[in-house]
Amino acid sequence: MRRVLIIEDEKNVARFIELELKYEGFEATVSMDGREGLEFALNEEWDMILLDLMLPTLNGIEICRRVRAVKNTPIIMLTARDSVIDKISGLDSGADDYISKPFAIEELLARIRTILRRVENVQSKIETLTLTYDDLQLIPDARIVKRQDDTIDLTRKEFDLLHSFMKNINRVLTRDMILELVWGHENDVEANIVDVYVSYLRNKLDSNNKEHYIETVRGTGYVMRK
Repeated sequence: MRRVLIIEDEKNVARFIELELKYEGFEATVSMDGREGLEFALNEEWDMILLDLMLPTLNGIEICRRVRAVKNTPIIMLTARDSVIDKISGLDSGADDYISKPFAIEELLARIRTILRRVENVQSKIETLTLTYDDLQLIPDARIVKRQDDTIDLTRKEFDLLHSFMKNINRVLTRDMILELVWGHENDVEANIVDVYVSYLRNKLDSNNKEHYIETVRGTGYVMRK
């Protein structure tokens, strides 16, 4: 069940949105205070945050900025203030959309569904492109490598080398094949560069077990096996 956090200090508005969301199959939680709402937003996982602009103790713009600094949770700003400057401020602080009060609940629900579909499409694309091996994840387009939840900092060549291995699981890659895949037509590459970079990569992936990820095939090259 998708979880929505409603940070809204108008009790009737908050209750109305909460009931409508629950009717539509969402799990909805209400906070009517800015600082409390920020704590909820930061300390729990939400699929969507509906955030009023004018709140006691901490305004919506500041809440949005602080959430966006550490999370990508979709945020729709709700406010009675309808000036262009207010809309720009809300969007510039990291909000995904902006709706002015009074609004039709059907429009709010439609905007929520649109944003959630967009997030799902992005996540689906990332998952489709992600290569996995054991506890490693490699996202080619973003050039990101993770081991569980930790990001591994790789140079461009190290990333390309790992990418080549993970696209060819269980296939032994000779040194010449690796040179072609990673260095291409670079003319100043020394013969032992593959061994050097495999060593660099092993040290970053698993310094305690040098061949846990990349196995040496003596006299031939290297392989990642499943």
